[in-house]
Amino acid sequence: MAVYTTDHSASVLQTHGWRTVSNSASYLLPHIKPDMNILDIGCGPGSITIDMAKHVPTGHVTGVEYVADPLPAARDLATSQGISNITFQEGDIHALPFGDEEFDIVHVHQVLQHIADPVAALSEMKRVCKRGGIVAARESAGMSWYPENEGISKWKEVTEVMGRGKGGNPNPGSRIHVWAMRAGFDSSMIERSAGCWCFSSPEERAYWGGSMEERARSSGFAKGAVDEGYASEADLELIAAGWRRYVEDEEGWFGMLHGEILCRK
Repeated sequence: MAVYTTDHSASVLQTHGWRTVSNSASYLLPHIKPDMNILDIGCGPGSITIDMAKHVPTGHVTGVEYVADPLPAARDLATSQGISNITFQEGDIHALPFGDEEFDIVHVHQVLQHIADPVAALSEMKRVCKRGGIVAARESAGMSWYPENEGISKWKEVTEVMGRGKGGNPNPGSRIHVWAMRAGFDSSMIERSAGCWCFSSPEERAYWGGSMEERARSSGFAKGAVDEGYASEADLELIAAGWRRYVEDEEGWFGMLHGEILCRK
């Protein structure tokens, strides 16, 4: 069951659309070969998926999302870039619509934290991965910022409480290798690493902080937080104002640590 705390509104897709293989899956890049068949689960607007397709010119990439909302835009983006070795479709990570051992790489990015049973999901990813293939996952593990900011602190509090309240697992990057072991991967076959994002330049602050401000004003996160009792309208205004202060502060810095795993089948 998906327990996503937001939706696919423009502000959400803005942050997701920035993601590429190089800035969000560089740990996987050395293992991608030109003829591979890759499954990207939780593809959203397709930016990572499309970038993967560019790295497998004689292979194919399938992007899967649990709802159809972002898929037309993903298809349009692929077409606009002349990418034809790619397919987008709906699918549930807990019951993938594929046969056993179909893919060389099965990849998720910031997905396991938004579902109720990540071990079952990893087991299903393992099922559709070829013998000798790779199951790859990257999930946030922690974040920090400067200077102190009451609005961002409130955002972190609300998102974590809301995520747990809906059955998710906020910021699980430090333990995704444990989930993989419970899903049947041998510990010796799991490569563990960490990566990070940093948003500090004026352009980076405008991109990250601006989109987060907009999420607090109009997105599924904002509506759900109020409707389900996780935050008040005043809380959301505090959050939005906090992100605006971060954008405008030349000393502003925001960093996010991610846990990464490469699981060999």
